[in-house]
Amino acid sequence: MALLVPIENGKVKDNSAASSSSSTKKEEKKSGLDKEAFLQLLVAQMQYQDPLEPMDNTEYVAQLATFSQLEAIQNMTDRVSYGMANDLVGKYVILNTANGNASGKVDYVMYENGEIYLAVGDGLFSLDDLDTVADADYFEAFQMANAFANMIARLPSPSKVTAADAAAIENARKVYDSMNAYQQGFVSVEDLKKLEELEKKLKEITGGSGEGDETTKPEEPSKPEDDSDLEDG
Repeated sequence: MALLVPIENGKVKDNSAASSSSSTKKEEKKSGLDKEAFLQLLVAQMQYQDPLEPMDNTEYVAQLATFSQLEAIQNMTDRVSYGMANDLVGKYVILNTANGNASGKVDYVMYENGEIYLAVGDGLFSLDDLDTVADADYFEAFQMANAFANMIARLPSPSKVTAADAAAIENARKVYDSMNAYQQGFVSVEDLKKLEELEKKLKEITGGSGEGDETTKPEEPSKPEDDSDLEDG
């Protein structure tokens, strides 16, 4: 989208104070002048030049060359962005949006009003929100580590754990043990430490049985029948 710079009496008019305070994230990222604004300034400079001291031809040519370079750089940047977006189709991405993180596989790319959007899951996200591009193994490990972190976050602190939390703690342990070494490397040290502390505290509460029940004593072997009883029979 072109950045229009109003010219008034040969000077650039600053209307930034009148702009809306609800600018989008993409608009905030843009800075400087684009090729259309540069051309507008160049035309204004020619229009309001001093007739007694007109612009030097050499300076005019230099500014035109600068304008051409600016246009070429912007066009190249656009082509690189479009090519990068197209290459993301079918890949797993992690997005950092204003509403939090989103992740998934890029189904398709959409271009609208000069902006590039990635279709991930049920939503469309700006290419500016792209944080990480991952292969299938990395993405699976990332998702499993997130699921494990959410399970640990829902568990109480070790000082407040009770026997009623045994099933949830055991389930968290099963999830961690089901990961391979690569996936376990994505688990935070703090989450794993909390799980181990919960298991230790639960063992103290239940006496090592895992469910708080007393261990069942083995049955005593039955005594052999007396020979006298056999004779009476």
